[in-house]
Amino acid sequence: MDFLSLFAVYVVFVVTCIVLVCKYSGQEQSPFGRALSSLKEAVSPWIPEGVRSISHRALHRLFHQRNSLLVALHLLLEGVVYGEFTYEVFGFCREMDMGLPSLCVPYVLLALKSYFYYQCCVRDPGVVTERNHATLVQVYRYDGVLFQPGVLCPTCCFVKPARSKHCRVCNRCVQRFDHHCVWVNNCIGAQNTRHFLLYLLCVCAMAGDMAVLTAGMLFHAVLRSDLLHASYIDRQGQRQPAGLFFIVQRLFLTFPRIVFMLGFLVAVFALLAGYALFHLYLALVNQTSNEWNKRKGQGCRHCGPAVSQGHSHAAQRGFYSRGILGNLREILQPLSHSPKKHT
Repeated sequence: MDFLSLFAVYVVFVVTCIVLVCKYSGQEQSPFGRALSSLKEAVSPWIPEGVRSISHRALHRLFHQRNSLLVALHLLLEGVVYGEFTYEVFGFCREMDMGLPSLCVPYVLLALKSYFYYQCCVRDPGVVTERNHATLVQVYRYDGVLFQPGVLCPTCCFVKPARSKHCRVCNRCVQRFDHHCVWVNNCIGAQNTRHFLLYLLCVCAMAGDMAVLTAGMLFHAVLRSDLLHASYIDRQGQRQPAGLFFIVQRLFLTFPRIVFMLGFLVAVFALLAGYALFHLYLALVNQTSNEWNKRKGQGCRHCGPAVSQGHSHAAQRGFYSRGILGNLREILQPLSHSPKKHT
């Protein structure tokens, strides 16, 4: 496969990742989301109605119904990256006399990530059932702003516990609902939030560590081939010193798969690092992304009633906070009964 073909595959893959992230995150107001909406509006008139209908059904099935397609895609991409890393980068790093323990770190992180990922996929996120409903109603108090007492779930036919939400994809109410993650084909709720957060941190650590090792290998290759002092003959027959563009082009042509893998690792780290930090922040302040989105989008509508009841909107934002240590303890050990007080 030549350079142009590899580059085309890479561009298609990156664009696909951006589309998937924007689609499943539900952030229509993000720059990528607005760009996708504009692109969709511009392209739609040129697409036959039958094709649009089929694509709409396919996207609905992919993002709004439970299926394991993205789980399989996740495992496939992971296998490709680790296969390339093991096949080429690992050997080059050993030739550079890099220590074996540092090269084994990505595989240790892979084992940890696989455990947390499995738990996210199979663990009960905290489904509210008739058997545990009476107990879960007592776990959290209603804040009177986002969660009102006596609100009935029309599908499950029982009063929603505070901080719960009915997931339209899984068709069930989940305690301390955060979001539905298509990459694990499961909801993220009270019982698996800790696994999801640790999974995100492990993926970021994996991508960052493998990117550093790969970049170090490429830099060593540049030094070993003395590309920093190389030169070339231009079209006018003049000898020119090799600049950064020449070195990057040379690396592309010599190690195309490794360079593309490095680009993918950097993209994964850039996308997930912010996402992981956001969820870590939510854990520290004891919020869910569902609550954060509701307060962001509907907070102004609640400011009036909240103030009239003697509570500021800022106070409602920290209604469930129990302090940083208490919030982290709640993530690691989900509440099974109502806490004595909220700070």
